[in-house]
Amino acid sequence: MKHIIIGTAGHVDHGKTSLIKALTGIDADRLKEEKKRGITIELGFSHIEFPNGYQAGIVDVPGHEAFIKNMLMGAGGIDLAMLIVAADEGFMPQTIEHLEILTLLGIKKGLVVITKTDLAEPDFVEMVKEDVAEHTKGTFLEGCPIVPVSSYTGENLDLLKDTICGLIDEVEDKNSHSPFRLPADRVFSIEGFGTVATGTLTDGRVSVGEEIMIYPEKLTARVRNLQVHSKDVDTAYAGQRVAVNLANIKKNQLKKGSTLAFPNSVKCAMMLDVRLEILKDCQRIVKNNSTVHVHHGSSSAVAKVCLLDRDELKAGDSCFAQLRLTSEMATREKDRFVIRFFSPLETIGGGVILNADPKKHKRFDKELLSSLENTLNGSERHMVLESIKKNAQFLLGKKDIYKDVSLTPEAVDSEIETLLSEGEIVEYLPSFYVDLSALGSFKSEIGEILNSYHNANPLSFGIKKSELKQKIFPKSDTNAFEGILSLLENDRVIKRQNELVALYDFEVKFSPRHKNIMGRIMKALDEGAYAPPSVDDIYKLFTSKEKDDCKMVFTALLNDENIVLVAPKMVFSGEHYKRALDMLYKHFEENDEITLAQMRDYLQTSRKFALSLLEYWDKIKLTKMEGEARVLLKNK
Repeated sequence: MKHIIIGTAGHVDHGKTSLIKALTGIDADRLKEEKKRGITIELGFSHIEFPNGYQAGIVDVPGHEAFIKNMLMGAGGIDLAMLIVAADEGFMPQTIEHLEILTLLGIKKGLVVITKTDLAEPDFVEMVKEDVAEHTKGTFLEGCPIVPVSSYTGENLDLLKDTICGLIDEVEDKNSHSPFRLPADRVFSIEGFGTVATGTLTDGRVSVGEEIMIYPEKLTARVRNLQVHSKDVDTAYAGQRVAVNLANIKKNQLKKGSTLAFPNSVKCAMMLDVRLEILKDCQRIVKNNSTVHVHHGSSSAVAKVCLLDRDELKAGDSCFAQLRLTSEMATREKDRFVIRFFSPLETIGGGVILNADPKKHKRFDKELLSSLENTLNGSERHMVLESIKKNAQFLLGKKDIYKDVSLTPEAVDSEIETLLSEGEIVEYLPSFYVDLSALGSFKSEIGEILNSYHNANPLSFGIKKSELKQKIFPKSDTNAFEGILSLLENDRVIKRQNELVALYDFEVKFSPRHKNIMGRIMKALDEGAYAPPSVDDIYKLFTSKEKDDCKMVFTALLNDENIVLVAPKMVFSGEHYKRALDMLYKHFEENDEITLAQMRDYLQTSRKFALSLLEYWDKIKLTKMEGEARVLLKNK
């Protein structure tokens, strides 16, 4: 079933709410203040069903200039716009501003309804039609149906319904495959049910019982119940007006302007890279560092405009810019937005988001501007490749690409196959990809780190894997990092030994002096057996001139497991450690537990050394303390 949202627009007192009531029987004005003043203040909602089975939600927006912010809150989810013009007045200032907003938001389908025909002579209605045709030139409503009606007499209401039904066939389906997203335009609580958020479901689908996240607050919640057109449903779909009953959330924890979405499916940021366009009739000049109001979905924020390739933007101009917000906004790439002048408040432009979580840019950067141009005009292939490139440092997988681009999973899969076949990207783990440029950077960066480490530690096989990950990929998944290491190992860039990583061609080379020091260390530990000298005592065997070399050799012996550090100052030779381990396993072949006294007797040593070994095995989860004894956790 096709689901769409019809949105009204137009000047105050042009009969938007009366028309909805005449079409649906529902009064969209619900506030006492609205009924008292006879104007719409908050968003109103209704729905309509058509004979062919189509269902449409209707959003009624305020027409008064004082409530443009509320109008913007409801306009973001509109699929089909219904611009209302009163027959006795024609186009008015808010008619024009509403039409500009709808155009900036990228709405593609709509019609014009001339209301109050019962208050105007037929000749005047014809004049209004001509006025409408003139004002809609160059907009998405150019050449659209124009239907004169009277909500009072019912004239042409059936014609209007038929016209809307025909236009619904032409409206593109919303992307039900993209991750669920619902900008909340109303929040309230119901006794016995809890917190409810309502809004237009702009992307994907959501079902009862699913876990979602509230942005930018980043609170997790569970969907307790869903309603569409006041009826309970198990699943809601893009293009529907939905009421979401949230479990584990209090009303004061979210607000109008919050976004409901699946965890990690939108980006919360204080900056946005955008293509910004100024209305052709705008009387304001946007200069670099101007302050504006940014409206996106049901949210808004104040921002500074950083113009990236010029110093000012005049009427009808467009350019790349970075919006630096004063509060976080939850967005996705390719979302549309509107900007209003800071003071006085008036709509001056809008555009499309190109990067929803960028770094702070320098102005007049040719490489940056070229990249933004490619993002703006790029194909689906480019969108997928750019997603892989910009997230390379985080080692993200295919599921993250699905969330990052406004394409169906099938389209993403197809483009990935093309990129793989053309050699633009490499799959280093199932469903994990890296582009060749990033891979080259990884090789270079890891090479520099390892080369530096080898120069400082010539007797060590290599750097610890965990330390290398922290330096290059601190926020990446461990399995993904392992995949990159395997790829570099196959390319003979690196080699691995247990938890250590080295350059592929690196070899530890001991000089005669180093070999002499190594022999003296091992002799001391072999002679000590299970009562070895402490690390400090070993260092005392060497002169002050030998101290630095002794530390390097000691580290090399540890890395190669020729010695085992069981406590901060206690080491055993690798050979004696293996014998002790064999004793432990042999004991457990016939016993369920081992005591400290038994281990001490096996080793023929003091309690101190036996306890250090047992505690070390507890630490590496080989054994576990139960009561006064230990049990074995891992078999040989």
